[in-house]
Amino acid sequence: MLMIVSALLFAIQVHAKSIVWKQGPPTMPKGARIAVLEGDPSKSGIFTLRIKFPAGAIVGPHWHPRPERVTLLSGRVMVGFGDVVDTSKTKTFHAGDFYVNPPDVHHFVVVPVETVVQVTGEGPWETHLLE
Repeated sequence: MLMIVSALLFAIQVHAKSIVWKQGPPTMPKGARIAVLEGDPSKSGIFTLRIKFPAGAIVGPHWHPRPERVTLLSGRVMVGFGDVVDTSKTKTFHAGDFYVNPPDVHHFVVVPVETVVQVTGEGPWETHLLE
């Protein structure tokens, strides 16, 4: 017997002007705003979110248990690895750039100008601050 299963496909369509920004979680620097575009970062499964950082923000040394995929939409970030923020040991990323931080690797982010990043990952999402 042949069984045909039909799946419902749900299009996810987000217009930038309709994004609702909320205060970032305690693991984010003061003034950071967050918008979840797809999924639920607190639950199992794929999610996509955006983070809007104010100029001068620093995300101190931290790590995630799963890969962190980041696309810069605007602005600039300096990403470094290690347990201490050291701007002399960073790589700079600009709007349009993409990077992936491996799981369990200690890293930090310095944001010299107002910046928006888009993060895609697998939940449940965790950020473990070292400080």
